[in-house]
Amino acid sequence: MDLRLEVLVLPVSDVDRAKAFYEKAGFRLDVDYSADDDYRVVHLTPPGSPCSILIGTGVTTAAPGSAQGLHLIVSDIVASRAELVDRGIDIGEIFHDSSGVFHRGTDEGRVGGPHPDRASYGSFATFTDPDGNGWALQEITTRLPGR
Repeated sequence: MDLRLEVLVLPVSDVDRAKAFYEKAGFRLDVDYSADDDYRVVHLTPPGSPCSILIGTGVTTAAPGSAQGLHLIVSDIVASRAELVDRGIDIGEIFHDSSGVFHRGTDEGRVGGPHPDRASYGSFATFTDPDGNGWALQEITTRLPGR
């Protein structure tokens, strides 16, 4: 059985503001559909991703900004962060975890700069959308076996 993650629903308070943010970050607008004042669906896709995000009105009961730990995988964290900065996205500095693997959901264990060996899965930079939904860039250059 294949289970493909295709869409993540993000809770936002202002659809037009969120749409503008994600387009500024380089996401492709796929759909912007309104049935009425109580139901609007905006579907956007990050560059190179098979998974999209969905924002809108009447699409989720989750609190705006409550989506955390969303990861965008990049092959070059330095260049990807620089591109987001050039696009006007407020993104934190690149860091790695003192344990040498993944990172915690807090600032604990964060060490400034990319992983010393630029090891796959080891370098990160974080940002939030206007509502506070939390994203991380994660550098992966070589997938672990079976991934």
